[in-house]
Amino acid sequence: MEKGSLRVRTKAPATSLSAEHTEDHDHGGRDHREDDAAWMMKKEVEEPLSPCGRLYHTPCLNTSVIVIFGFATKIDVNVLKERMEKTLMRHPRFSSKLELAKVLDAKKGEKERWVRTKVNSDDHFIVLDLDQDMENSDQFIEDYASDLSSTPVDLSKPLWEFHVLNVKTSNAESVGIFKIHHSLGDGMSLVSLTLAASRKSSKPEELPSIPMSMKPVSKSGKRSIYMYLVAIWLILQLIWNTLLGITHLLATALFLRDTNTLIDSKEVNVHSKKRIAHRVISLDDIKLVKNETNTTVNDVVVGLTSAALSRYLHATSHEERSISAETDCPKKKIRLRANVAVNVREAVGIQDLADMMDKGSKCKWGNVTSCIVIPLHVAMEKDPLEYVRKAKLVINKKKLSFDAKVTYYLILFGQKLLGLTLGARLMYGVASNATLMFSSVVGPAEEIDFCGHRVAYITPTARTAQGHAPGVVIHYMSYMNKMSVAVCANQDMVPEPHKLLDEVEGSLRDMKKVVLERKLNRKGLD
Repeated sequence: MEKGSLRVRTKAPATSLSAEHTEDHDHGGRDHREDDAAWMMKKEVEEPLSPCGRLYHTPCLNTSVIVIFGFATKIDVNVLKERMEKTLMRHPRFSSKLELAKVLDAKKGEKERWVRTKVNSDDHFIVLDLDQDMENSDQFIEDYASDLSSTPVDLSKPLWEFHVLNVKTSNAESVGIFKIHHSLGDGMSLVSLTLAASRKSSKPEELPSIPMSMKPVSKSGKRSIYMYLVAIWLILQLIWNTLLGITHLLATALFLRDTNTLIDSKEVNVHSKKRIAHRVISLDDIKLVKNETNTTVNDVVVGLTSAALSRYLHATSHEERSISAETDCPKKKIRLRANVAVNVREAVGIQDLADMMDKGSKCKWGNVTSCIVIPLHVAMEKDPLEYVRKAKLVINKKKLSFDAKVTYYLILFGQKLLGLTLGARLMYGVASNATLMFSSVVGPAEEIDFCGHRVAYITPTARTAQGHAPGVVIHYMSYMNKMSVAVCANQDMVPEPHKLLDEVEGSLRDMKKVVLERKLNRKGLD
C-alpha cells in the first residue's frame, strides 16, 4: 500500500494578554483593566459541556465522527481555509477547547467548559503529500480513515481536524476527511455545518435544499364518534408502545443480549481494531422500491440492512450455520437488533437548519439525539421485498410511541441521579448488548459546493477511540441521487467489511429486479 507523508507543523502558541494590555498607563489605564476583566470574565463564564457531551468523553463512550467528503475537483487548500475561516471557525464550538472549571459548589467538583481560544488553522488542516499514481487509492483512503478514527482527539485545541488527500479515487478527484469529536454535535448539527458552508452548484447564492417530511394537516369539519374512538385507540397504542419500548431498552442496557453470531461473538475482543469501508449506491433505486412497497426511504434502508446481514451470515457460516440453506429459515430464532440514533428536535425547515450555527436559532445545536432499539429480520427470504415489509411494521410501531423522547430525558435524568460514570455504563450496555448501531441522515438533494469545492459524495461514520462495542456500525447518508453506506466494523467480527457492503448492493439489486418484473407483469395484463 502506498503511504502518504504528513507535513510537519509547529503548534500555535497559547493565547495570552499582550504587554500593552497588562501595563498600567497613567491615561486610560483603568479602561484597559476593565476591558481585560470583562474579557477574563467572559472566558470563565463560557458555556459548560452539555450532559450528552460529557457522556461522549467517558472512556467507554469516547466517540469521534468521521465524515469523508469526495470532491469532483482537486482541493485548493488556500480556498478551503479561507472559506472555513468565514463559516466553521466562527462557530463557538469550533473555536473553543475544553477546560476543567472549578465550580463554587464543592459537591459538584470540576466540570468541563467550552473556553474560547484563538484558532490556528495550521493546527487543524493536515495536508498529505501523496503519490498521484498510487495503486488502489480507494483502499488507501479507507485505511487512512480507519487509522485516523482509532486515535483520540487532541484536547489541547478545538476538537476538530480536516485532512486533505489530493488523490483520485473511483468516485472522486480528491478526498477530504473531517474528524470531529462527538461532543461538538450530532448528525443534524453536522448537516447544519455542511449547509452553512455550502451553496447550490447551480445557484451559488442559494442554500442547498434538503427533503423535509411534512406532517399531514387534518381537515376541519364534522367529527364522528368513529373518529373519536379511533383517536382513543391510537392514544392507548401510543402509551402501550412507549411502555414496551422503554422496558425493552432498559432490559437491553442491563442484561438482554443478542444471539451470539459471527458479527456479535462474545469470544471476540471488543477492543480489536475497527476498519472503515464505504460504498455509494443509487438513491433512485431505493426510491423505486419505496414507491412499489408504499413505504419510506428509512423503511427500505432498514429492510436493506436486514437483507444484507441475512445474506452475509448465510454466506460466511460454515459448519455452525446460523441459517439453514435447506429450509430457508433460521435453525433457531435469532435475536439481532440495531441501536438506532434518532433526532428528537422538532420538525424544522431548511433555513432553520442553516441558521443552527447562529446564536438564538430555534433549531438547537449540539447533541439532541436519543436512541431506540429495533429488531432486524434475519432469514433467507425468497421475496427480497419481504425485508422491507417487516421493517415497515417495526418502524410504524416506533413512530406510534414516545420511545425516543422519553429515552432522551431518561438519559439526562439518569446522569444527574446516578452520576456520569454509571450513566455511561448503562448507555454502553445498550451499545454492547445490541449487535449493531445504525443511523440514516438526509443530505442535500442537489449538487453543492462545500467551501468552494464541488461535492461528489458525503459519507459519515463514527466510532469510539478505544474500539469498544458495538462490533458493527452502519451509517447511511443521502446526497443528490446517491446514498452513501459506511460500515465501521471490528476486524475480528467482520474481517472484510467490503463483503457486507457487497451484500447491501446485491440486496438492493435483487429488490429492484423484483420491482421491475412486477411492473412489466402489470403492463402485460393491461
